[in-house]
Amino acid sequence: MSKFTRRAVLAGAAASAGVVAGRNWLQPRSDPGPGYPSVDSFAHVDGSVLDDASELNPTKIYKHVTLNSGLDTSYTNRLRAFLADAVGNDRPFCASTARHSMGGHALPDQGLALTLSQKWIEADQGNKTYRVTAGTRWSTIIAELDKIGFSPVVMQSNNDFGVGGTFSVNAHGWPAPFGPMGSTVRSFRLMRADGDVIKCSREDNKDLFSLVMGGYGLFGLITDLELDMVPNARLTPHYMHLRGPDLGKVFAETLAGDSAIQMAYGRLDVSLDRFFDDGLLITYRPTEDQSALPAAGSSGFVSHVSAALFRSQLGSDAAKRFRWWTETTLGPITVGETTRNSLMNEPAVTLSDGDATRTDILHEYFVPPDRFHEFVGHCQQVIPSSYQQLMNITVRYVAADKDSVLNYAAGPRIASVMLFSQEKTVRGEADMARMTHHLIERVLSLGGTYYLPYRPHATLEQFRRAYPRAEEFAARKREHDKGLTFRNRFWDNYVSKL
Repeated sequence: MSKFTRRAVLAGAAASAGVVAGRNWLQPRSDPGPGYPSVDSFAHVDGSVLDDASELNPTKIYKHVTLNSGLDTSYTNRLRAFLADAVGNDRPFCASTARHSMGGHALPDQGLALTLSQKWIEADQGNKTYRVTAGTRWSTIIAELDKIGFSPVVMQSNNDFGVGGTFSVNAHGWPAPFGPMGSTVRSFRLMRADGDVIKCSREDNKDLFSLVMGGYGLFGLITDLELDMVPNARLTPHYMHLRGPDLGKVFAETLAGDSAIQMAYGRLDVSLDRFFDDGLLITYRPTEDQSALPAAGSSGFVSHVSAALFRSQLGSDAAKRFRWWTETTLGPITVGETTRNSLMNEPAVTLSDGDATRTDILHEYFVPPDRFHEFVGHCQQVIPSSYQQLMNITVRYVAADKDSVLNYAAGPRIASVMLFSQEKTVRGEADMARMTHHLIERVLSLGGTYYLPYRPHATLEQFRRAYPRAEEFAARKREHDKGLTFRNRFWDNYVSKL
């Protein structure tokens, strides 16, 4: 099996070429414009403060507790005690693991924040299911399932995050041709504000099952989940070069025409002089030899080296063009066989920038496959005219979601995951808000929607239009959690206003 991975290719190219790119530092405007933040920075304040991955949401809290128990009576009792503390002091309660959302979805203002940091998993090979505590991270799940020849059906593209958090945002990944991760969950147990624990599934408490899936923790505390698993497999990549605007339609048609594809994703060229003009579709199919699969690995050290090339793109079209060459030309001749588990076993932290003046901000948009070309046209108009530095876009396929109330995939969708490097300044935040508003408007005109876990720049009216059942969601929240114990900044910014 080749030692190369998709990230290793970038690392080797960067080392051999010695790429060093200059940064184009932009100075903040004195006036960001009406209706936008007027602070000069987003530095943390003194006291008990938590933030999320955006580094733009410092939030004062009442208490922060970390719990690493397994699944037993003691675990349940400790959760009840934390909840009772919040209820007794009339404070909001919020549980999470990685706090990777970027709009305060895991932050309770003046409330009790619980971090679940666990490593508990139990597999049932006969039923092809596994059960985990909500705070178990995907890295643990891959490691344990890999030992018995299995793999998660769907997870996020990185392994840093907790399973309960993934379900709460109903994230998707790049295993094909599946819908969001929630479609692979058979059941979960939910602790309500009074400490009562109930089972939720498509048969039991099915209304709560649909509300908690992608419900951002607003209906209770997930204690554990039961999910589907599939056999691990040795896979080999195939590359297809095509026009950027054609990627969405070809992606959907390729999956529909070949049931052997197990993993798939696309890329677009982000260099400004060829912005989204060129695309690349990468699909993974099983090899003939499925014996003696190697243990799941990751690119490890080479991921850190490849981060140098990734970060060199900041302000440098030359570096962006070079990175595109490594993916489209070097990759196909050097990347070899791997396993399903290895492909998903990558931490997001290896590409962190370590720059205190900037932060990585994610966007994600979902559009019907036959309208992807229009989406590309809108992006070509909106993004290059902003101050934002688009570092990467990954394109994925998401099957229709038939379960969740806050549903971002009413039908098959092409998901576009964008990573921007943003200045932590007034100008940077104001410009990001403007750009996001315009992108959302364009996406809504295509019958698409935007993903909720990221920066809270959508207007309330845009939230309503993108998620037609938002009013129902808010009403059911008030019905199931009459004391409004489970709250976060997503509730504060949007749901509470419906």
